[in-house]
Amino acid sequence: MRELLGRITALDPEAGAAVRVITYFDALAGTGVEPIVRGAAVLTGLPAGFVDRSRAVAVRVAPDGSVDRAAADPDPSWCSVRGGSVDGVLWLERSGEPGPVEAVVLERASAALRVHLELTAPAGGGEELAKMAVDSRVAESVRGRAARRLGFGARARVRAVAVSGGAVRVVTASEEPVDGASRAGVGPEVDVSDLPESWEDAARALRFTAEGTGADPGPRVVRAEELGGLLLLADAVGPGWEPVPDVAALEPVERDGVALLETLEAVAAAPSLRAAAAALGVHHSTIQEGVGRAERMLGWSVRDVPGRLRLQVALALRRLHRNV
Repeated sequence: MRELLGRITALDPEAGAAVRVITYFDALAGTGVEPIVRGAAVLTGLPAGFVDRSRAVAVRVAPDGSVDRAAADPDPSWCSVRGGSVDGVLWLERSGEPGPVEAVVLERASAALRVHLELTAPAGGGEELAKMAVDSRVAESVRGRAARRLGFGARARVRAVAVSGGAVRVVTASEEPVDGASRAGVGPEVDVSDLPESWEDAARALRFTAEGTGADPGPRVVRAEELGGLLLLADAVGPGWEPVPDVAALEPVERDGVALLETLEAVAAAPSLRAAAAALGVHHSTIQEGVGRAERMLGWSVRDVPGRLRLQVALALRRLHRNV
């Protein structure tokens, strides 16, 4: 690493300095607010400070190392960046735009502060720790500390859970992932160190959930392991993606009324029309009539295996569009 840094510095002194800054602050992550702010001051030769009123943190460090632990808010003209929380701001006491090295110092010092504050005094408690534990951008050692603070040992088997509204949970493999009041995607069972992978699949699974109402029928909780290859659809359907004809064919069904859409959802989930009727609590003839009307709107039969599979995929794609 030292040899590489020497070569980079020889080729481009500013690039070499930037790499040294990155290495420096990566080593400081989690050590404390004051050492990180002191590093920013020493590396730039400028007074540096950090204030986060939500956590009652206020510190300013001069280049000579002197510390003011009752710092005031920074002058708006100084170089600054948010760090640690919405209320926290890190600054260098220089007006105007920061130079290349100063910009890197602000960025990396801010990231180090965020890691430290979210692990030692998270504003959102367990929620912030869970977000840290599943974040692939965070070093594995830091993710491990977050998981331990949540009560999970290094050998625990856990799942990441993505809850509608942006909430994150980490649960044991045997624990009920949600209380049933929210839509949720549940990631596969993994070791603590693999939580980011479980989280990615949980976020995909969340997009396959529905409100469970007439207008949005379907499961409120979806486990990634039960989706199998369907998870790939979540990566294919994004903002601006045009619905395929089968999804568009569901629009007249929806306009016909919630009962017909619920009928198709039941048919897609059941092994037979009689089983779908039992699930809905209606007579078999009622299902037969509804399916016949829906088939005329869709343009294909849903009574055989290929047609039911086509319906299942169309309904899954519809939910993905609704949950982009």
